Amino acid sequence: MAMISVGYMAKRMVGCPEWIKTPRVKEICSVGKCISADFADFINYWKHNGYWFFDSPQIIHELAQEHSIDLTGTRYFYYEAYEQEFDDTREQWQWTSFRPEPSFTTEIVVPVNKILLGYDVVTFSQNNAAECSPLSCNSLAEDVETNEHCLLSSLQQAQQLLESGKFKNSEPGPYRIFAVYSPE
Repeated sequence: MAMISVGYMAKRMVGCPEWIKTPRVKEICSVGKCISADFADFINYWKHNGYWFFDSPQIIHELAQEHSIDLTGTRYFYYEAYEQEFDDTREQWQWTSFRPEPSFTTEIVVPVNKILLGYDVVTFSQNNAAECSPLSCNSLAEDVETNEHCLLSSLQQAQQLLESGKFKNSEPGPYRIFAVYSPE
C-alpha cells in the first residue's frame, strides 16, 4: 500500500495544552484543527483541492492576501495520506479506499524538500475535510507513544493502533493516516 499526496495547510501552532499530561509532547502538529487551528475558515472561499487541503503554499498565500487574512504565526505543513481509511463503524472493521472530491481540481505541487515530523490519525466522519486527531483532541498521546509533535513514529504503528481498537470510541470514524511534513 502507498501514501498519496493530499496537499498543504497553514496552521496556527500551539504548544502542548496542560490537559494533555505527557512530557513528551512539546507542540501539536496534528492534521486536525481542534488545537492547532487552520489559518482560516477556508472552505467558503472554494480554493481547496478535492482532499480539502491546498495544492500549494502559494494558493494559501494568495487567498490570505485576497481576503486580508493574517498569516503571522502560522506554519505550513505538507501531507500525504495512506491510500485507505479504516472504518470501525461497521460490524466487520475494514480498510476501504477513498478518493478526492471530483468536483475540485487536485493538482498538488510536491515539495522538493520535506522533513517528516511523524504520522497522525484523523477522523473523517463527514468524508470530506479533516476533523479531529484523537492523539491530541482526546489525549490519547498520554497512553500511546508519540513524539514531541504529538505524532506517531511510523505508518505501521498507526495501522496497528487502529486495528487493535485503540482509537475506538475516541471520535467517530472512519480514520485516515497522514504523514505530516514540514516543507522546505
